[in-house]
Amino acid sequence: MTPPRHTPTSLSIRAAANAVRPALNLVLSKQWDGLDRLPRGGFIAVVNHITEIDPLVVAHAVYSSGSTPHFLAKDSLFRIPVFGGMLGRLEQIPVARDQRGAQRSLQQAREALAAGGAIVIYPEGTLTRDPQLWPMRAKTGAARLALSTGVPVVPITHWGVQGLLAPYGKVPRILPRPRYRLRVGDPVDVADLRELPSTRKVLARATERIEDALTEGVAALRGEEPPELIWDRALRQRVPRRQVQEG
Repeated sequence: MTPPRHTPTSLSIRAAANAVRPALNLVLSKQWDGLDRLPRGGFIAVVNHITEIDPLVVAHAVYSSGSTPHFLAKDSLFRIPVFGGMLGRLEQIPVARDQRGAQRSLQQAREALAAGGAIVIYPEGTLTRDPQLWPMRAKTGAARLALSTGVPVVPITHWGVQGLLAPYGKVPRILPRPRYRLRVGDPVDVADLRELPSTRKVLARATERIEDALTEGVAALRGEEPPELIWDRALRQRVPRRQVQEG
């Protein structure tokens, strides 16, 4: 039997959705491709990160598909007066650097997945620093959660939202009405890695597959060939995509 979509029970989530969705529909012309690929039941969505408004447009699509989005966000955001409390009421998950906080975040994520929700992760950890806005080198957090939970990992890529708000921009550009596309890809296959110890090499392999899926999705949306190399935030330059050999 096909499990049902997760139905949001939080009044705060439903109230926020009712307020935000009409506003986004007003200021953005959108095209969603492949929402039917989103699994029923819990899953991890890995997403490319272009601008600060990304979470709204991604949450719009995921919520409209019938799943409740739970973003993993820096714990510092939850300490901002009013805004932090709002994030908590919307069932978003703070990510702390210390071990105890990290374990608590992981437990919250697992509970959300078990309830049929969607964990949304930006594997790059921040807005892309790639000069041409391609996905950059990812961190291993998404791969670690995927390997430890066994739930599907689905790439969601989007392009064009920067027409509304430029990266690190402060003022939206409403006219002309920007158009963006969002694409759901096929799940990232990491099944062969789940039975292996979670070594740095195994996590790197899984992370590279996530990077590839995001890059391929953005390339399809842009209608362009991606760069041969991938941007490394720490090195501030493009580097070879492969850190480890498959096999």
